[in-house]
Amino acid sequence: MASGWASDGAVQDQIDSTISDAVEKARSQLSTGEGTIHCQECGEIIPEARRKALQGIRYCLACQTELDKKNIQQSGYNRRGSKDSQLR
Repeated sequence: MASGWASDGAVQDQIDSTISDAVEKARSQLSTGEGTIHCQECGEIIPEARRKALQGIRYCLACQTELDKKNIQQSGYNRRGSKDSQLR
């Protein structure tokens, strides 16, 4: 049940859009092509098992973990539109 001027499926449309955006962002960050033997960040050798498991790998596990922590961002777009969510 929608409220105000929103259509009946507006809430589900917002949820679907948020999920689609997250999936698209994750896919765009996947490595492709040939990987490297040495980590681009620290220069350590990337274990063979990791290179075989992940195509196009360029970082060792420790450096990749740190990069992932830096790249975590919340969506800056307020899909709910409520005053409560805008004030956070």
